[in-house]
Amino acid sequence: MVKGQNVSLASLSEDVGSVMVGLGWSSPTGEGDADVSVLLLNDDGKVRSDADFYFYNNPVAADGSVQLLGKVPTEDGDEDRIGFDLTAVPADVERIVVAASRYRGARFGELDDVRVVLADAGGETLLRFAIDDADEVSAIIFGELYRRGDDWKFRAVGQGYASGLAGLATDFGVDVDDADTEDDAPTGGEPTSTPATEDTTVPGTAGADGRGVAPAASVPAGPGPVLEAVPAPRRPADEPPRQKAAARPRTAKKKVTLPARPAKTLAENDSWKQARLFPVSALKSDRDREMRATSVLLSVMAQVPEFGRRLTAAFGAPAGRMETFTEVSLPHGDTPRRPDGVIRVERAGKLWTALVETKTNGNALKAEQVQAYMDIAARRGYEAVVTLSNDVALEGSPLVDVKIDKRRKHKVALWHLSWAEVAHQAQMLIRHEGVRNAAHAWLLQELLHYLQHDNSGCHGFQNMGPAWVPVRNGIDDETLCQGDPRALEVVESWERLVRQVCLRLGGELGQKVLPVQRSRRGTDPQQRRRRLADQLCLDGRLQAELRIDGTPGVLALTADLRTGKLRTSIEIPAPEQGYPLSWAKRLVRQLAEAPADLHVETLVDSETGGPRGTLERLRPEPGDLLPKDSGVRITGFRLSLFKGMGSGRGNAESGFIRSVDDAVQRFYTSVVVHLDRTASRRAPAKETTG
Repeated sequence: MVKGQNVSLASLSEDVGSVMVGLGWSSPTGEGDADVSVLLLNDDGKVRSDADFYFYNNPVAADGSVQLLGKVPTEDGDEDRIGFDLTAVPADVERIVVAASRYRGARFGELDDVRVVLADAGGETLLRFAIDDADEVSAIIFGELYRRGDDWKFRAVGQGYASGLAGLATDFGVDVDDADTEDDAPTGGEPTSTPATEDTTVPGTAGADGRGVAPAASVPAGPGPVLEAVPAPRRPADEPPRQKAAARPRTAKKKVTLPARPAKTLAENDSWKQARLFPVSALKSDRDREMRATSVLLSVMAQVPEFGRRLTAAFGAPAGRMETFTEVSLPHGDTPRRPDGVIRVERAGKLWTALVETKTNGNALKAEQVQAYMDIAARRGYEAVVTLSNDVALEGSPLVDVKIDKRRKHKVALWHLSWAEVAHQAQMLIRHEGVRNAAHAWLLQELLHYLQHDNSGCHGFQNMGPAWVPVRNGIDDETLCQGDPRALEVVESWERLVRQVCLRLGGELGQKVLPVQRSRRGTDPQQRRRRLADQLCLDGRLQAELRIDGTPGVLALTADLRTGKLRTSIEIPAPEQGYPLSWAKRLVRQLAEAPADLHVETLVDSETGGPRGTLERLRPEPGDLLPKDSGVRITGFRLSLFKGMGSGRGNAESGFIRSVDDAVQRFYTSVVVHLDRTASRRAPAKETTG
């Protein structure tokens, strides 16, 4: 579409009762981001009340008509997605404005490929609108949905606001609270605080040392790493008292999260086990695990509306009364089929139905089984088939290949969830964002405990696959050649592992943690992975970058299969003011509690490279970080930790997956949290990221 153009949704698809809008952009540094927002307007072009403004601190409409779903990976990088149930939009709402805003002086002109896409309930993309004249504005209206009789239409707007979110909101009648301070404005689009309630610790509240601490739930650790009381990044020591930031509306509702610390136990001794709602001791076989996991998940989805809606909105389901079922028998030729579960949502007399197929442990989804469910769903008029397993789906690399009969008028969407994604959403709700009552928080806590237990089989991605050992051996003896399909398998497994690491760390921190994809590697996911596989054959390294909200740079992760070492690192830009010796001393002071084996390297604009050394050696002499040639300009510092890499392909204590989890956790908790938060700088316009 072009600016100003409009189109009827009904002319594009027959399945537009629910639509998905995705806002996307790419950053030259991989760090730039923005907050999405939605406004519901009446026939006067104003909100009916402040509750009609949906943003990071008010993400879901009570009637389910609007839900901000957060970021999801796409072939172009990531997209912020918003689900709209157009059948649930109140009759007195005439227009729905979809916008995004940047913060702390950032502008959309610093981002590339600013765009909006709209998809129907089946996930099929209907339209795309690219905004190429964003320039120096800090807020943009991407587009709007509006009524024409009984139909909905979409208009490509592309209007910018130099006054940011506050100016945009005020124009549409939102009452902006001037008391809102910068503490409430996140560094990357997520709230850094949660409204306080009884027995609730507010994530991001400053402690005695001035740093925020995220609450640690009283949930026993499962097979993956669980961070305890992870501190948020610190403020600079010499930062002046915080001034009022640009006014941002406050419409968050009071919600319940888990206490920061569990109450003192009444057990007589440590060997007593607490009674659990979902026990795991009786699980003896994979079939038992699949049946129990399906029943546990679907029952909690039906009883906790926020959780059920969060999982199903991404599939195009409407907001409404949800019922879930297990072991349903459905006719299919001579032999009835029994999907593991069924989800049904009723809204305004209409039903949305999805069949559910579940796998636990390392069991893979079977293409023949999923194909049968797709056929059944198409014949019965169901909307979707949802698969759940420990595997992580990748863009352009389906877990199962199914054939879609295009002659059928009714379309069925195939969606996948990993158990790691389910656990992530439960963590976000009960530890950071909150739910409406304490009983729902307790149910989610019990679900999370079940998913993280060793015997549940719901541990997420846990195996690097059969190609892992041959590829490592081929790198060791230099017999691995470019084009070897096993290298591509390892690259895909590595990408799945990185996405899972992001989910786990993000769930613990309550912040966005996303993998960074550089656009110079291409936008086609399969081509990009093939190039990375060829690079693996040449240098024996797997590499990834993670963007964590509130940190001064991108966390880089490298697995060197030749040396068996994992390297985690972050590059910190040099301050814009002050003297180099002051920079070095200040950095060493910030790292007073960091590990002594931390490697610190000075980055300079010279090909020879700058000084480097361990923190243990640099602590008494920070001046050793300065180049001997005073004419060399310091551009920043690189901090790195090295760790031995597990050799096994699985998630055992000696396995590769566990070692990657441990390395990222150690680096974040012992190094990154001590660093000052810094505003991202404007990067050269010619570089792009995806």
